[in-house]
Amino acid sequence: MESKILLPILGSYIALSLLSFGAYAIDKSAARKGEWRISEGNLHLLDFLGGWPGAWLAQKFLRHKTSKASFQRIYWVTVILHCACVGWLLSPYGSDALHALGRG
Repeated sequence: MESKILLPILGSYIALSLLSFGAYAIDKSAARKGEWRISEGNLHLLDFLGGWPGAWLAQKFLRHKTSKASFQRIYWVTVILHCACVGWLLSPYGSDALHALGRG
């Protein structure tokens, strides 16, 4: 992989992970106070877009959403789907598709 693309990818993972960790922290705080919550769908969307490392850390350190089995199942599906998409984009097929989009 070209080094000029590696830094933006790493930066996006860090930014999305921080955003995801923050969203889990806000949701945990709201749950304790009985206030408006962040929807599980939005948390999963952040996870899928690349914030899953931050979500995993938030689940471990904040102990949030760890005991809800249905949430955990969907969380791990989003992680697998995200990794599959990234793997495809890094493959020759995905690289060709990205190059074709850039030329269009």
